[in-house]
Amino acid sequence: MAVVIVVGVQWGDEGKGKIVDLLTEKARLVVRWAGGANAGHTLVVDGKKYVTRLIPSGVLREGVTCVLGEGMVIDPAVLVDEIRTFKAQGFIAAGRDLVVAERAHLTLPHHLEIDRLREERPGGIGTTKKGIGPSYESKAARVGVRVGDLLRPDRFRARVEALTTALAPYIRELGGSAPSVAEVTKKYLALGEELRPFVGDASRIVHDAVVRRDNVLFEGAQGVMLDIDHGTYPFVTSSSTTAGGACAGLGIGPTKIDRVLGVAKGYATRVGAGPFPTELNEEVGELLRKRGNEFGSVTGRPRRCGWMDVAAVRLAIRLSGIEAIALTKLDVMAGLDRVRLCVGYRLGGKTLDEMPVDLDDLAAAEPIFEELPGWPELAGSSIPPAAAGFVERVSALTGIPVWATSWGAGRLQTIVTQDPFSAS
Repeated sequence: MAVVIVVGVQWGDEGKGKIVDLLTEKARLVVRWAGGANAGHTLVVDGKKYVTRLIPSGVLREGVTCVLGEGMVIDPAVLVDEIRTFKAQGFIAAGRDLVVAERAHLTLPHHLEIDRLREERPGGIGTTKKGIGPSYESKAARVGVRVGDLLRPDRFRARVEALTTALAPYIRELGGSAPSVAEVTKKYLALGEELRPFVGDASRIVHDAVVRRDNVLFEGAQGVMLDIDHGTYPFVTSSSTTAGGACAGLGIGPTKIDRVLGVAKGYATRVGAGPFPTELNEEVGELLRKRGNEFGSVTGRPRRCGWMDVAAVRLAIRLSGIEAIALTKLDVMAGLDRVRLCVGYRLGGKTLDEMPVDLDDLAAAEPIFEELPGWPELAGSSIPPAAAGFVERVSALTGIPVWATSWGAGRLQTIVTQDPFSAS
C-alpha cells in the first residue's frame, strides 16, 4: 500500500491522464490538489475518448473515489456539466465516487471576465481564459467565495456582493462590466444544489484513506515548468504544480508520501507564450503536432512542439524529488531518421546541466543537443531497439529509472517495469 504523487515534468500535456488511468487499477483514491478547469486530461479506453477538466482521471474506474482538493479553484458550471456527462455514460453512479472540497475556492463569472479582458489586451501571456489566475487572486485577497458557501444561500449572496464590490472597478477599468449579483446568485445556488451530495471535507477523507493504508494517487495538473514559484515565470500557471504542492493543497503532511513519479513525452510541447528553447518551427515540429494531435484538450489551441529538454527535466526532477519517470508518445516520433535530446546549455562560457531559471539567461543560452537514431513504426507489445536505446539514454541522462514506456493512447500500449504501489 502506498501514497504516490504523479507530476508532469515539462510544460504540461505529457500524457499524465493515461498514466494515472493505468495506476488507478490499484488505487482507491485519485486526488487533484491544484488548478481548475484549465487542466484537461484525455483518456482513451476501449477505443473511446474521454476528456476530464476538473474530475481526476480515476473517474473511469469502478470503486475509485475521485477527490477535488482544497487547493483547487472550481468552476461550478464546468463541474456540474462534467458530472452530468460522466453520469450519462455510466460513471459517478454514487456520491461516494466523487468528493469536492468544501474549502476549495470558486471560479465565478467575474474571474472569467477579467481573464478574457486581460488576454484580449496587448501583452497577454496566453492563458486558457478559464479564470484561473483571477480566482487565485481573489483567494489571496480574502474576497474569494468557496464551495461550501454554495450550500448556504445567505452567506453565498453576501460573499458574491463583496466580491463584486471588490472587482467591479477593475473590470470596468479593463473595459468590461461586472456580472449581476442577482443573476450569479440564482444560477450558482442552483448549481450548488446539484453539487451538494458531493461536497465534503476532502482533506480528512484523504487523511483517513492514508491512515487505512489505502492506495492513494495524487494527480498533478499542468507540469512542473509551469509552477508559479519555480517555473518559467511569468509564463506559468497560478498554482503549485510541484509534488510539494500536493501536500499543501490537500493538507497532507509530507511524511505521508511514499513515492513521487514524473511523466514526460519523448519530445516536448507548451501552449501560450513563454520561452521554449528546443522549439521546432519547421517541418518536424508540424509533423509532431499533427501525429501527436497536439491541440489543447480544453481549448483546442495548437501546442508548440520541440525536442525533449533533458536539462529542464533535470530541474523538474530536483524541484519535485521525482524518483522515476514514465515516457509517453514514443509512437509520435516513429519514422524520424534522427531524434534529438537537449542535454544542457552553454551560457557565458559555462556549461549548465539544468535549464537556466532567469528568462534573460534562458534567452541567451544555447541548447546543447545530442542526436540519436530514430525508429520505425511501433506495434505489438514491445518497442524497437532504437526506441529502447532512446529510453535508456533518457534514464542515464536524468539519473533516474524509466518505470513506464508508452507508445499510444490505449491502456495496452504501455510497458510497465515496476508497480509504484508495491514500493514504499
